[in-house]
Amino acid sequence: MASKDNGEHLKLWTPATYRIKVAGHLDESWSDCLGGMRITMRRRTDQAAVTTLVGRMRDQAELMGVINSLYELHLPILSVEKLTEKNVGGEERADPDNSSPLGPEGEDGPIGADMK
Repeated sequence: MASKDNGEHLKLWTPATYRIKVAGHLDESWSDCLGGMRITMRRRTDQAAVTTLVGRMRDQAELMGVINSLYELHLPILSVEKLTEKNVGGEERADPDNSSPLGPEGEDGPIGADMK
């Protein structure tokens, strides 16, 4: 998958920064077990907890390890998004070609709609 901002191609073995959103609460103490990802939690308007993990992964194998760990913790994955350099620190949405919403539409509309 090509990134429009710099023309580089993402490969399985290249490092990248990802944002993963899961339904439910995950304490910050899980960070070390999840690749050192930064963990934050917020409540939606319906009071449902949404946890966001952001971090740089060495490769997609490490990303899959984090995703598998979240699955084993029974936390439904709402979205996985590859971030670009310009939006790693902010809330700006990454290029749509680089995001991968997973699952059916959520209560707030399409999964990932809250990241605009």
